[in-house]
Amino acid sequence: MNQTSIALYATTVLIWGSTWIAITFQLGEVNPLISVIYRMALASVLLFAWCRWRGIPLRLKSNDHTFLVAQGICLFGLNYWMIYWSETYLPSGIIAVLFSLIVFFNIINARIFLGRPTDYKAIIGGMIGLSGICLLFYPELTKFGTEGDALKGALFAVMATFVASLGNMLATRNGQTGISIWAINAWGTLYGTAFLAVIALLTGTRFTYEASLEYSLSLIYLATFGTILAFGAYLKLLILIGPEKAGYSGLLIPFVAIIISTVFEDYQWSLMAICGFLLAALGNAIAMRR
Repeated sequence: MNQTSIALYATTVLIWGSTWIAITFQLGEVNPLISVIYRMALASVLLFAWCRWRGIPLRLKSNDHTFLVAQGICLFGLNYWMIYWSETYLPSGIIAVLFSLIVFFNIINARIFLGRPTDYKAIIGGMIGLSGICLLFYPELTKFGTEGDALKGALFAVMATFVASLGNMLATRNGQTGISIWAINAWGTLYGTAFLAVIALLTGTRFTYEASLEYSLSLIYLATFGTILAFGAYLKLLILIGPEKAGYSGLLIPFVAIIISTVFEDYQWSLMAICGFLLAALGNAIAMRR
């Protein structure tokens, strides 16, 4: 990768890795679905304001809006909703392992929908990286049961991962049209917010707000950094290096979260976790080679 791609990759991994601890401040009084709606709505308002201020065109063709609606539903709506549902049944470590499957989903979907050739180095690197993720979260994996709730949570997580991968394909397509990344994400977050709002209304979910400094600050961080900046960098990365390699950020994000947890939550490293970290790094190195 060139320096620009490396910078975008690092930005995506570092920001999304830090959002894990920020999300913990969103859980509590407010229904997770409503918190996601607040996050996407705030991001959309800020993105539209930014586009207006910078003079970025927002009027697009109807055909482009069709694909933006699909991207918004997959990447900013349905994906998040199902991930939060899975978190009600499974610990975050298992979800991190399952979401790492996006590496392989991106390879398959890029072949099917974008006609991109299969990169076998990416498959090998993905298998090595995924094994590293499994080592990191081995204690949680050993507790994974086969009862109904656990399987239901796993199904939600895998479905969310697949939907996110479809969103990656749509984002790649939209990014290749020449539309500004800022405009793509402005419309995408708007459509994602609208989709989630419809779900909230249909399910009778109450719109409440936690009037605490921690909730408000974490919401602002997740909207600005976790959504606007991270998704902007990631979309650019999809265009530059393709969804197959961009998806490898999903293998390193959990490790950034663990490092942050080490600093703020006194996470204790084990030899197995260190080996997992090294394997994930090796898998990324193999996949990203020219």
